[in-house]
Amino acid sequence: MKAHLLALFTILVWSTTFVATKVLIAAGLTPLWILVIRFTLGFLALCCLRPHRLAVADPRHGRLFAAAGLTGVTCYFLLENIALTFTSATAVGTIAATAPLFCALIMLARGSRPTAPARFALGFALAMAGIALVGAASGENPFIGSARANFIGCGLSFAAAIVWAVYSIIVGRIAEAGYETLAATKRIFGWGLLFMAPTLLMAGPAPLPALAEPVVAGNLLFLGLGASAACFVTWNFAVKHLGPVTTSTYIYLVPALTGTASAIVLGEALTVPIVGGLVLTIAGLTLSNRP
Repeated sequence: MKAHLLALFTILVWSTTFVATKVLIAAGLTPLWILVIRFTLGFLALCCLRPHRLAVADPRHGRLFAAAGLTGVTCYFLLENIALTFTSATAVGTIAATAPLFCALIMLARGSRPTAPARFALGFALAMAGIALVGAASGENPFIGSARANFIGCGLSFAAAIVWAVYSIIVGRIAEAGYETLAATKRIFGWGLLFMAPTLLMAGPAPLPALAEPVVAGNLLFLGLGASAACFVTWNFAVKHLGPVTTSTYIYLVPALTGTASAIVLGEALTVPIVGGLVLTIAGLTLSNRP
């Protein structure tokens, strides 16, 4: 039960990160600087909690940590942040929720099967129907207003969902190796920042004046300390105890929650199809996770 509650808490926080990132982009920060500042804050927080370096028992495990940093930190969030410059937060959140589909496909390819295939499939179908409704109602980017821009943003979001599925599988393998969650997350963040370093050559000047603005500073602290440092630990704990497929099904809640937060904060439309998508998504999540 604890792992399920932590997975739900993580998704509740992560559902609002699309909105927070959109606010920062509107304030003039680039996707890359948002990513670097966010995970630098998260890494420093984890260093305070776990100052000692994690000892890796096997060189193969070291490669897993590097792969997790590349996929779950650098690639996923860079794709997500850039997507938010092209399309709405609701659209990005909706497409991100397709990650469990790819996670399940990877697990199936490895020979794993759900304990109740028919019930899991029905719940999965209901959740996908909810995602489709929310996605259809998300509309185009209100700032750019271009169908082409919306298409690019959705494509980047789709790539991010595939990358997150790969990350979930990798974290599952790290958890199977028995590493402590907090220290393991810190090591993953360290690798992620290392892979980000070369991209700083294209990042342009640091947005130092903007950092003094309360809205910018508040959203960056929320993303760095809450959504990154705290929630990566709770998510990885859930993956360790529930497995990557079961944990990833909580992502089905993201579209409805992001749509609601986007409507309140950004003024994006919250229509009847989005509300219908919320109902179908929760029903599918409940059914697919039923013991």
